[in-house]
Amino acid sequence: MNVVVPSSVAVSARMSRQASRDTAPELAVRRLLHAAGLRYRVNWPVPTMRRRTIDIAFTRVRVAVLIDGCFWHGCPVHATRPKANAEWWREKLARNVARDLETTARLTDEGWTVLRFWTHESPDAMAERIAATVERERRR
Repeated sequence: MNVVVPSSVAVSARMSRQASRDTAPELAVRRLLHAAGLRYRVNWPVPTMRRRTIDIAFTRVRVAVLIDGCFWHGCPVHATRPKANAEWWREKLARNVARDLETTARLTDEGWTVLRFWTHESPDAMAERIAATVERERRR
């Protein structure tokens, strides 16, 4: 991996403050799921993959919910590309997308149903889809 000096102290400070868990969209969805009577695990480890977690996990029925940020995970609608250190960022964000695909594949291979959402999606719509999927898996 390339070692890159931040383009500015301000950019470095801003990026280091970005939440990687318990983001506003995650909290909104979790509140809706809890209000609907659903119980789940938060930041559950991905089986056999160190340092990777499932944002919201329904372990008994093996439903994994991942809510991805548009910038960090390459949203086709909202992703932006930094101009400073452009090549480093291109490689970094491409690795994130590849890691997401690998995680989804591993979970699917382990028998999990994987639901991925973007942070710009409606929490209500996410919660409805999650609840329907959990209910469907419980009936199996």
